[in-house]
Parts: sequence; C-alpha cells; structure tokens
Amino acid sequence: MLPVDKLDQLTRRYAELEELMCRPDVLGDRNQLSRLTKERSDIEPIVSAFAKYRALERKLREDEEALADPDLRELAELEIPELAAEKGSLEKDIQVLLLPPDPNERKNVILEIRGGEGGEEASLFAADLFRMYARYAETKGWTIEVLSLSESASGGYKECIALVTGKDVYSQLRFEGGVHRVQRVPATETQGRIHTSTATVAVMPEADDVEVHVDDKDLEFSIAASGGPGGQGVNTTNSAVQILHKPSGIIVKCQDERSQLKNKAKALKVLKSRLLDIEREKQEAQLSAERRGMVGTGERSQKIRTYNYPQNRVSDHRIKLTINKLDRIIEGDIEEIVTALRTHRQAALLGEAGVTTTGDEDDG
Repeated sequence: MLPVDKLDQLTRRYAELEELMCRPDVLGDRNQLSRLTKERSDIEPIVSAFAKYRALERKLREDEEALADPDLRELAELEIPELAAEKGSLEKDIQVLLLPPDPNERKNVILEIRGGEGGEEASLFAADLFRMYARYAETKGWTIEVLSLSESASGGYKECIALVTGKDVYSQLRFEGGVHRVQRVPATETQGRIHTSTATVAVMPEADDVEVHVDDKDLEFSIAASGGPGGQGVNTTNSAVQILHKPSGIIVKCQDERSQLKNKAKALKVLKSRLLDIEREKQEAQLSAERRGMVGTGERSQKIRTYNYPQNRVSDHRIKLTINKLDRIIEGDIEEIVTALRTHRQAALLGEAGVTTTGDEDDG
C-alpha cells in the first residue's frame, strides 16, 4: 500500500514551491531560489508519478461503474486488466522513488582499476576494463580524466585511476566495485590453453572539500621524476608527486601532468575520495555487510563477475545474471548489467522497508 497521506503532503508542498518561486523576493535571492529549485526537482518525479496514479485510479473506478452499462461493459472489461497492471507497476515505481536517497547518488566518481592475479594478462585485462568503462561513459555523455596511470611492459595497466564526471555517475557505477575475473587464451599462449586472471575495480564517490578535512601536518610529500614503462614517455622534470597520509598510511602518487602543482592537486583529490570512502564503509558496516571486502586482495575466489571469452559469456555472481554477449559488453554495452544490479538493490531496499516485491531474493 502506498503512503497516501505522505504523497498528498508532497503534492501540496510541490504546489507551494511553485508559488514561492514566482515571488519577486525569492526571484531576487539567488541562494533561496537555488534551494527551492533543488527541493522541487527532488520531489517532482514522485509528485508526477502520484498524479498519474490518481488518474489511473479514477479511470478504473469509471470502468468498474461502466460494467453495469450494457453498452459500455465490453470496452470496460478490456480496459480494466490493462489499467490494473499499469497501476500496479506505477505503485512499485512510486515505492522506489520514496526510498531514502543516497547522498552520493549524483556524485562523480574516482574509478580505480588494477591488475590482480595473472601477471601481464591481468594488466591487459585491467586495460580492457578501463576501455569498457570509458566507452560506456561516452554513451552516457560523461567525461573521463585519467589522474594516474602505470603501464605494464605489454601495454596493459598495472594501475589506472580516473575521475568520471557527469550526471548520476555514482548511482550507475556503484556496483562495479569488486574483483573481475577473465577466462581466455592469452596472446602469448602458444598451445591455446585458457588462462584465468583477475583485475580489481574500486568505485568511490568524489569527495567534496567540505566532507573531508585533511590536515597539512598529516601529509608527507615526496617529489620525483616521472617515468613510464621501458623508458617510454619519461618526463625528466621532477613533477611526480607522492602523498603519504600518515594517520591512515594511504599513499597516492600522480605523475601524468608535467606540472608538479597539477599532480599534487590530482593526488589530493584521490586521497580525499579514498578517505571519504573509508568513512562511508565504516558507517555502512554498522548497518550491513553489502560492500565489505569490495576489492580485497584480488584473489579469484573473491570474484563478483566472470568474463568467459571462449563462450562469449559474462556472469555476475551476485545476482546470478548471465549474458551471452561478452563481445558487446567489453566494448562498453554494460547497460543491461548496470540496470539489473540497480533493480536488485532497489528490491532489497524495498524488502528492508517492509514492501513486498516479486523477483529474486537478495543473495548477498
């Protein structure tokens, strides 16, 4: 059942906001107008869906009354099942919209990808994953900026750290964090044997300065010459910046820019996002174990997803989803996986809120 009283209250508040935003004193106050605009934007989807729900209720009542009219009965009998199904679907949508919002949902993310087990093949797979996310970002109109990159001798990525900016990036990518496993024949394999390798992915909401305070006395800076694999792309200037956060022991290094100041700014951005992520995980650990051990050590037993090249198959083990189009997924077509993971999480949250839903139970 929908909380009708709460929905009616939101509808009244929406009308009140519309009126307030037309007042001259509000229009002249940029801060107040911005605050009211955001509040209206936040509740607009709920109010719009509820208005549609109310319209469906009225139409259903009219059709049920029309059953008593011989001239209208046949048409009403045809319409009622369709309207009832649409009403039920819309009710679920409204229940999802009413879930408490995650404050990080609309944030940009720091995406970290590292080669795990498997040597050079693992670093090549890490590069494949970065390219997959980069192409997915293109389809969403997002922007990716590489903050730090360490290449392997084969051209793969030992580590790649990037900032992904755009609309609702964290809400789309949040469930990509974990160990990804690949099963394929490496280019260097002469006997055609299938190898198993892993890469780890971490997805962290970008930290705002107001959220994370880093005391300068807790930081230790090191400056060195930037370098690349096999002598490639070596920057002979002392522009690489490494930051040690002494309280946590976290070390961040950035060397992509020729400017020491730019590398320092990028390294601080990554450090703050890591610290924010640690605090967020501590808070969530008190409520659930959802993200515990997201990356871990990169061991194959900790996998969340397997990419099986011989069978052109991708399997997400958390929700028991299997898709036989790896060739398209590795090229960035991951929308089906992203949507399935988000839907699964929404169902779990609705279950926690006491709302009955159909579908698979949360298998952790």
